[in-house]
Amino acid sequence: MKPKISKQGSFVLIFLLLSSICAFGQEQKTKDIITNPGVLITIVLILIPLLIAVYLATAKVRNLVKKVKAQDVNEQKTAISQSLREDELKTLRQSLENRKTAVEYKLTNKELGGDLPPEDAKGMIHRVSEVNIARFIPDKKRSTKRPSVNPELAKLIIWYLGGAAFWLVLGTSIGEYLGIKFVAPDVDHISWLSFGRLRPVHTNMVFWGWCSLAMIGLGYYVVYTVSNTIVKSLKSAWLAFWLINASVMLGSLSLMAGINNGGGEYREYIWPIMLLFAIGVVITLINYLNIIAKRATKEIYVSNWYIVSAVIFTIVITLVAYLPFWQNGLGETIAQGYYMHQGVGMWFMLFVLGLVYYFLPQQLNTPIYSYSLGILAFWTQILFYTVIGTHHFIFSAIPWWLQTTAIVGSVGMLIPVAAGTTNFLMTMRGNFHKVGSSYTLPFYLVGIVFYFTGSYQGTAEAFRSANLYWHFTDFTVAHSHLTMYGIITFFLWAFIYTLVPRLTGKEPTHGLVGAHFWMALIGMMFYTVPLMIGSTLRGVEWMEGKPFIDTVANMAPYWVWRAIGGSLMWASHLIFAYNLYTMTRKSGDIDTQTVLFNQLNREDNI
Repeated sequence: MKPKISKQGSFVLIFLLLSSICAFGQEQKTKDIITNPGVLITIVLILIPLLIAVYLATAKVRNLVKKVKAQDVNEQKTAISQSLREDELKTLRQSLENRKTAVEYKLTNKELGGDLPPEDAKGMIHRVSEVNIARFIPDKKRSTKRPSVNPELAKLIIWYLGGAAFWLVLGTSIGEYLGIKFVAPDVDHISWLSFGRLRPVHTNMVFWGWCSLAMIGLGYYVVYTVSNTIVKSLKSAWLAFWLINASVMLGSLSLMAGINNGGGEYREYIWPIMLLFAIGVVITLINYLNIIAKRATKEIYVSNWYIVSAVIFTIVITLVAYLPFWQNGLGETIAQGYYMHQGVGMWFMLFVLGLVYYFLPQQLNTPIYSYSLGILAFWTQILFYTVIGTHHFIFSAIPWWLQTTAIVGSVGMLIPVAAGTTNFLMTMRGNFHKVGSSYTLPFYLVGIVFYFTGSYQGTAEAFRSANLYWHFTDFTVAHSHLTMYGIITFFLWAFIYTLVPRLTGKEPTHGLVGAHFWMALIGMMFYTVPLMIGSTLRGVEWMEGKPFIDTVANMAPYWVWRAIGGSLMWASHLIFAYNLYTMTRKSGDIDTQTVLFNQLNREDNI
């Protein structure tokens, strides 16, 4: 009897055959590099943010042309008015004075209300003294006044963000020094400052110090807010804060001293130091779960799904990376691929996406476009992202089927990225005109754009045919900065500029926020695009059998661009740190909000 194949089986067979074109194809001629699917996809994805930048520049030029035309019209009006006869001018002046008197007429605000001052015992009326604006329209350039936050919670969040900003500046200062070493490798001969020791100091400091502290601090605000509950105690949250900071400080010193785990990228900290970070994460998870358990709402908002899942996955992947049971031979390599990629996708990306689902619609004052798309993106990311780690070890001794599984999982990531990007852009639909008058929305927009382009570029890089060119080159460095910087960091800045003015009532200088934005964005493009070009050419030279040292020399001009872009990025971080300082520094005014909360707490204790 011949075996029968169902329709579903036929579809699966066709899908596998089509997938094998990219997944199993190895032979690739260097002359065909432009027609390589991975290269073509990457070129298209790079062009998307560039075209957006050109569009914005065109809009600026168009506005400038309008201003010039308006100036010409004013000059013509002046010439016409000067040509009028004197008696006509007198008549015109009289008419203008009459019109001015009519326009400047104002009510006394007492016609209907009398002389008594307004009363608002329930706090329903805002800005009662302002009569020249439409009160139902929110301010365009200033942070909207929000309900008061418990001062203890606000203090905790600000300390988390302040600690994160400290590690960002210090960690990227080290990165700036490393970028200089590419151009001038003999700048020092100190073992503690060698490239091999400072590079993991830089990556771990910005990972565990900057991004992690910022996410956890912002997470406390979101989890509390969407749960609509009351803060009872934050002592354990402070303990987690100091444990995480201690792990980053001790880990950095140990790496500079040459003491490291040696087990792979992003897990260079030895286990006693990483244990401090792990305990801080476990405490954070317990706090989040306790808050959600005491929520006043029936449903758990999607942000809490993402945030809690990110913390749980981080605990799991840390155990996988540091427990020695499977750390022999290829098992260590497979565990490294799992840990490294899950650290990026299931800790940073999953957590930040949860924050986006709260802050973006709240900042736009509109609901999220589709709750169902958010849940689809959530579950498909968990399904596909957890199996793609070994696509960094294509053509290695790892079983071929496991490499193929990672590539198929990378292709599957098209689903959650498309769902998330669509959800965010449709949420912004009808609000794009606000981008020009807001100092926070440009950060959100950049994060969304690079969430799409950077993630899809990662899928293209996973193809075996593209891996032949890009693996073991600086292309991976460029890709990691497009994602960790273009997505995670830009989103974190957007959240911080959104939240801190609400906590402190102080806003940064808008011009400095603009300088921060453009220097970071331009610096990132100067950093990543030349590295992608140079790394592609280097991969071609490797495949053609060129001497290795020649490929190193040919990368020199691209490393210069890397140093220039990194310098702009580093300078923007200094501006960001100053902006955060201006938003959080103390003033001589009495904080009536803090006094009120303290008084209420004392009354509750009595």
